[in-house]
Amino acid sequence: MEENIIAKQDNGLYAITNLGAIVLAKDLRHFKTLKRKAVRVVQYENTNRMNMLRDEIFFGGYAVVFEKLIKFIEALVPMREEFISGVRKKNVAYPISAVRETVANALIHQDFFVSGAGPLVEIFSNRIEVTNPGDSLVNIKRIIDNPPKSRNEKLASLLRELGLCEELGSGWDRIVLSCEYKQLPAPKIETFSDDTRVTLFSEVSFTGLSMDDKLWACYLHACVKYVQSEQVTNRSLRERFGLSEKNAGSISRLIKEAVNQKYIKPVDPNTAPRYMRYIPIWA
Repeated sequence: MEENIIAKQDNGLYAITNLGAIVLAKDLRHFKTLKRKAVRVVQYENTNRMNMLRDEIFFGGYAVVFEKLIKFIEALVPMREEFISGVRKKNVAYPISAVRETVANALIHQDFFVSGAGPLVEIFSNRIEVTNPGDSLVNIKRIIDNPPKSRNEKLASLLRELGLCEELGSGWDRIVLSCEYKQLPAPKIETFSDDTRVTLFSEVSFTGLSMDDKLWACYLHACVKYVQSEQVTNRSLRERFGLSEKNAGSISRLIKEAVNQKYIKPVDPNTAPRYMRYIPIWA
């Protein structure tokens, strides 16, 4: 009762609450107001929605199906085996930690008052899109450093206690850092009138990225560096994109454009160019 999972009725009996059901129910179809909040996973053949390969709905409460859900997604994304020091290891196209945090965020931050819609995971040949009902409560450009906000605080707290999510605001740091570690494009956040969508991308070369994508990656790199009490340098940005020192000129041009478009700013404009360090524009 302390966790609001069950409530005592006037007749002395106990009934499961909506919070208890959305977390622990075996089948959400037994709950009229929650059955549309089950998680749906759709896999497509290519980069568009023309040909659907799989369509699966996980009707259990979020704590009941979460691990199964993540394993299901992992099984559908591209994977190759590599031998590292004689040991066979799986190399999944997306960092599973980023997938896990993104899906958990969609469950926690959805707007339950948006009827007829629930969390949706769409798997394309080149990306994963995770959509939840409700717009973002935080400015997407400040999602790394701003204190966490949730419209479902009791749900977030309960799922955190069950070890399924991070309530304290490090979830987005983890998503961005795990994508950087695999040198993938930066995750994209989009808000619509009634939805929020996060997109994780599979591998794209630096030259294959648009300038907007490069700038966004540069900006998020600056944000995660800043919250770690570090700054962006030409070298750190080269490492983020997996580039060698011979590409320093390309990174210098990207940094210049990021400064011009007010994504980042120099810590000290009077520093010699080779020693220049940068922080987010809002810092």
